[in-house]
Amino acid sequence: MLLPLLLFALITWQVLVDGPLTGLDERVSGALVRPDRFSELLSDLGNTGTALPVLAAALAYAAWRWRRSGAARWWLPPLAGAVLMVLVPALVVPLKEWTDRPATPVMPPATGYFPSGHTATALVAYGTATLLLLPHLRARAARRLLVAAGAVLVLATSCGLVRRGYHWPLDVVASWCLFVPPLVCLRAVTARYGRRTS
Repeated sequence: MLLPLLLFALITWQVLVDGPLTGLDERVSGALVRPDRFSELLSDLGNTGTALPVLAAALAYAAWRWRRSGAARWWLPPLAGAVLMVLVPALVVPLKEWTDRPATPVMPPATGYFPSGHTATALVAYGTATLLLLPHLRARAARRLLVAAGAVLVLATSCGLVRRGYHWPLDVVASWCLFVPPLVCLRAVTARYGRRTS
């Protein structure tokens, strides 16, 4: 859990000092950017209007199932998931203002692109939904399908953001690094309080 945070610190430092890693990031971005309608649709998976309803449905369903099963603290995993989503703007917005990273060349001149809020939203919303729904699935195939769907949604969002040119690759990687540790903590909460329901 420490490694992603150390990597986030390294990337942030490189962005702040415009270090060699940002030069590599810009070259990689130049090779990957191909703005088109498909990449825009993929990036839209990280919009709050798309991701939050998915998370809300998962929170409600998980709470209902755990409460119905008689779990003593049925409310704790959904509450932890909701709090994690609230952390996204609470952490991302100040970091954007502090780092003040410029946009990619295909975007209008602006700053505040690091880390990627859309990536963070997708990772936390779809990751939390996956973690909250997993304990309610008994079949191994269904569990694998759920995990794969969550991963595909996050990766599709991330690829769309970079390919469309909305974000530099390091903006996306930084969001992964910043929010994987809280998701690991949520996994521990669901493992302890989110036993399988009947």
